[in-house]
Amino acid sequence: MPVTTTDELRIDASAGRLYAKRWQPAPTVGSGHAPIVLLHDSLGCVELWRDFPQRLAEAAGHEVIAYDRLGFGRSDPHPAKLGRGFIEAEADDGFRALVEQLQIGKFILFGHSVGGGMAVGCAARWGAACQALITESAQAFVEDRTVQGIRTARTAFAEPGQQDRLRKYHGDKAAWALSAWIDTWLAADFADWNLDGALRQVRGPALAIHGDRDEYGSVAHPQRIAKLSGGPATVRILGGCGHVPHRERTETVLAEVVAWLQDVDG
Repeated sequence: MPVTTTDELRIDASAGRLYAKRWQPAPTVGSGHAPIVLLHDSLGCVELWRDFPQRLAEAAGHEVIAYDRLGFGRSDPHPAKLGRGFIEAEADDGFRALVEQLQIGKFILFGHSVGGGMAVGCAARWGAACQALITESAQAFVEDRTVQGIRTARTAFAEPGQQDRLRKYHGDKAAWALSAWIDTWLAADFADWNLDGALRQVRGPALAIHGDRDEYGSVAHPQRIAKLSGGPATVRILGGCGHVPHRERTETVLAEVVAWLQDVDG
């Protein structure tokens, strides 16, 4: 099924310009389907999704849109440190700018890791406009495994040359991006953060995908997402899989998402 990358976009957000990219299936496929908006992880960006957006558009027959949050990838630098509420705030910041400037009506959210938390926040904030919610390796609260995984990563990134791979994707923003992840999540005032309130405001169907070997969170996270979500929720635990199922188990993730979307699309 041919897919055309229609364009690369610049979105004007409140504190800078965002980079976005859109993949569109063949015109006769998926007509009328809501676009799937991808929200990246703590060190992610559009480029780090690699070929997954195109493959998702091909397999699901939905337009797929991904964007770099402010401070990441090809978007402008972020002017400040992230605060405790940065996950929920994305719904009225970069995501709002994207939706309004691309004139998106209904949408489906797909968020990886912290992007999954942001997808929950956006689903809660935007109500009926969110047709469906997909989380992948999302953290619903600050778990001991989450903290330990971040501490291990902090040690690894302190080794000479380790930040070079971040500069490949984030340029001069690499140090800020790393601090935005590590320092924010390990801050004392973030220890009791959770998505409970936002989850109770979600009304549409939700799919929570998680690897049972995820180094940043146990299966308690998708279980909590399913339990507290206000709409019908499905949990898919992938055996032998770590924190990045869409890269580690691409075919499985695509199959699960496509099968689940068939019910959503009606």
